[in-house]
Amino acid sequence: MSTDPDLTPLQPVQVALTPQERFNDYLQSRGMRNTEQRRILLDCVFHQHDHFDADQLLERLPNKGQSGYVSRPTVYRTLGEFVDAGLLRKFVLDGRSVYEHDYGYPQHDHLYCSKCEKLIEFQSDALIKLRDDVGKTHNFQVRNHRLIVTGVCDDCRRGRRRVRRKVDLI
Repeated sequence: MSTDPDLTPLQPVQVALTPQERFNDYLQSRGMRNTEQRRILLDCVFHQHDHFDADQLLERLPNKGQSGYVSRPTVYRTLGEFVDAGLLRKFVLDGRSVYEHDYGYPQHDHLYCSKCEKLIEFQSDALIKLRDDVGKTHNFQVRNHRLIVTGVCDDCRRGRRRVRRKVDLI
């Protein structure tokens, strides 16, 4: 993280319900059941805070024939449900759908390295002020924003490479 005093590390936001409770409420409101596969995926997704795509999530799960196995179609469908429930946020980078925690995490933006695909989260009070000032200038009520700054990270500029996934080699 930068030492710039305007950029602050992300701090969790207090929420009334756990992700599991919020998802249960979402499912009940739609007359859907909370299956074992949904619970497995929710636990896996919220076990750590990171950015991931469906393939990366599948790599974390048990293989077919093992306890806790979840099929590829179920993973894709359930990720969509997590987004609809407000638990995850989805965005597309270079044609790849990437997910991150939305529930319990503050508004933030990203720096994206187009070489190694690293995402760096940041918050900036100056950016929020600029966003709000632009909204006022145009008589526009700002509710949210998404900013992804694309470039090349320090490691890639210096020639150090992140470990690439097998799917990246295809």
